[in-house]
Amino acid sequence: MIWRFLGAMTLVYAFGFALFALTLPTGAGLMKTDAVVVPTGAGGRIERGLEMLEKGQAQQMLVTGVDPEVKPGEFAAEYQVKRGLMRCCITLGYAAVDTRGNASETAAWMRERDYKTLRLVTTDWHMRRAKGELSRILPADMAILPDAVPSEPSLRILFLEYNKLLASWASAIWPAS
Repeated sequence: MIWRFLGAMTLVYAFGFALFALTLPTGAGLMKTDAVVVPTGAGGRIERGLEMLEKGQAQQMLVTGVDPEVKPGEFAAEYQVKRGLMRCCITLGYAAVDTRGNASETAAWMRERDYKTLRLVTTDWHMRRAKGELSRILPADMAILPDAVPSEPSLRILFLEYNKLLASWASAIWPAS
């Protein structure tokens, strides 16, 4: 009996992983939101966020999880951000060190500005977990527009992210006391 159960669980896990890997989220196109939020990490995220900001698709951008060593001028030079845009419209968030921290930092930033809509820009393989963490912490009346940056993740990255996603779901169902 236990072997059947373990076999069934293995099949469910494998099917879930295949579904996860084969149906990665995609970009959102042009749609205005109050803010663009970009967790640091894989390439292409910040560039996509800046593109949306420069096209007027949002008023401001939060880059969450920035290394405390990175100064605004260095960021602006690295991504060729004009001084005026950097001053008015881009916040570098230094508080987060992981995806859950990105969600907390984002929620506080959104509340401070009384924003109700955000474009979440992250890598396709990271989108489900990042959006899930944000959805759990943001008020229900705040809308999240997922805007996934396409990538070519390795099997290792997909496997790790799938397991992190399962752990995130489990912690939402059975929170630690």
